[in-house]
Amino acid sequence: MAQIRPFCGLRPLPEFAQEIASQPYDVMDAKEAAREIAKHPLSFLTVTRSEATMSDCISPTSPAVYKMAQQNLLRYLSQKQMQQDSAPRYYIYRQRMDRNIQIGLVACASVDEYRRNIIKKHELTRTDKEQDRVEHIKATKAQTGPVFLTYKNKGDINAYILKLMSEKKPVYDFIAADGVQNTLYVVDQLLEIAELTRLFEEVPAMYIADGHHRCAAARRVADEMKSYPGLQGEEYDQFLAVIFPDNMTHIMAYNRVVQDLHGLTPEEFLARVSEKFTVAPAPRDPEPKEKHTFGMYLSGKWYTLTAKEDSFAKDDVIASLDVSILQTNLLAPVLGIGDPRTDARIDFVGGIKGVKALTQRVDEGEAAVAFAMYPTDIAEVMRVADAGKIMPPKSTWFEPKLRDGMVVHMITEDITLF
Repeated sequence: MAQIRPFCGLRPLPEFAQEIASQPYDVMDAKEAAREIAKHPLSFLTVTRSEATMSDCISPTSPAVYKMAQQNLLRYLSQKQMQQDSAPRYYIYRQRMDRNIQIGLVACASVDEYRRNIIKKHELTRTDKEQDRVEHIKATKAQTGPVFLTYKNKGDINAYILKLMSEKKPVYDFIAADGVQNTLYVVDQLLEIAELTRLFEEVPAMYIADGHHRCAAARRVADEMKSYPGLQGEEYDQFLAVIFPDNMTHIMAYNRVVQDLHGLTPEEFLARVSEKFTVAPAPRDPEPKEKHTFGMYLSGKWYTLTAKEDSFAKDDVIASLDVSILQTNLLAPVLGIGDPRTDARIDFVGGIKGVKALTQRVDEGEAAVAFAMYPTDIAEVMRVADAGKIMPPKSTWFEPKLRDGMVVHMITEDITLF
């Protein structure tokens, strides 16, 4: 049973929403964030990437950075650019990117259900990234960006949310610089809130699509805050989420580039690749069109690789993933990429950048070979999570990205507390 609850969202006043709402903190580095803030001084990146507003030499994990995040969040309040709703509410968040539309419910999800694997994970987390979000939550007393949750589609939930949207006017409706339309509705009637809560009680499990580090950090903060006397657990035992049905999620490819051919000539490399893959010249559009096929760019030419029938275990939920097939049969044995999480010779390129970015990386000498992947399916993600297993790194690239600062969840009433 999925336990969700409404909350008193901290959010921009409508006239400031487009300028404040920002791309997630983890899709850009500090220099990119600084350039974005220079163009849009009200960007919520001043909170989520507050080091971008400070000296170039400061460590992003310096205590001063987290203190600056708190101060910048307080500034929105003091300048009356953001305010907190007076009563608990749900929010409906609609995004449109080209022809793809996703409609989700902004709500608080249960940290306890995350602990008990009712909210299921499919990725490992890194301690340093967890710790960064822990310190950020503790400094701001807020969860400033949502976890992207999904669930197996239920028609009655979809129908009710669409009914609410038809009856309400959005409080925000803007097209961001990336071309994505972002629309937010407020659900503030008690009967509507109760019905949404009831409908989600029929959902047996939810799945983390994106935001594993945010989820893990929320759990750690909740564990720590239990030791503070006088604090109520209703807020810090929850985490901010936007919850989408699985049939509305849009996963793009997460492509790979490798710096060198591991001492092989292009001819030797192609011969080795041919042991596990059928290699053929690619058509004009080199993006893979079906599972178990890959685009490969080498020495100015695109090739199509098709995994040979006996090269992977079809009934294994991990081994049959395209990212596993490429890693097991090519990246590791041919190119010597043993651990793609730590090997500096491999880099990953989100599918939103297209195959042109791969061609450019190779043509400009940054990489020797590039691989275009077929996107992982959300059903594969759910099967892996249901089996209690972990996806290989960089398996999924979800688009559009949820914008930070649309709705913030405060975990205490007093931002200056402790």
